[in-house]
Amino acid sequence: MKVKFCGLTRDADIAAANAARPDLIGLVFADSRRRVTDEQAARLRAQLARGIQAVGVFVQDDPAHIAALVEAGTIDLIQLHGGEDAAYIAALRALTRAPLLYAVRVREHTDIERAAALDVDYLLLDTYVKGVAGGSGQKFDWSLIGTVEKPFFLAGGLTEDDLPRALRTGAFALDLSSGIETDGRKDRTKMCRIAARIRGEEP
Repeated sequence: MKVKFCGLTRDADIAAANAARPDLIGLVFADSRRRVTDEQAARLRAQLARGIQAVGVFVQDDPAHIAALVEAGTIDLIQLHGGEDAAYIAALRALTRAPLLYAVRVREHTDIERAAALDVDYLLLDTYVKGVAGGSGQKFDWSLIGTVEKPFFLAGGLTEDDLPRALRTGAFALDLSSGIETDGRKDRTKMCRIAARIRGEEP
């Protein structure tokens, strides 16, 4: 199982990720307290260790802007977090071949089924909170997951305490943000310990 650490914003966050060695990190370009500008993202990516992929997180952004970030080498994968429709995805696919993650704010299993029918490579299962696109720090009812036709990232307020159960969900990857923070800042010790546990290593 892979691990993604999302919402990195500082040089210290990248240094912590380089020490922890997650498979992916997330850079948020959507409205959020963890938002980064294109320039900040490029600087952070330049410091990222080889072998760790960068995911850009977007909410209804201009496809041309997203494709430009891929072309510049700032991001490797694209996470759509705004309920983008099939026409939007087709427009984005015409501009870039970068893999697409599609966020599903899960209220019922049919939400997952509808998203799985879209032309995306991965799903990201997150918590539904009215008026919030993501990053709520809250969990959803994992019994709603059921059978998923595409590989999925499990998100939504995951913490180290959730790992034993999360590792049994069949997820392709676990996606943590608030669960690797202390007082709103990324915590290097938590990041290293959680990454090691997910890889099956001694923390």
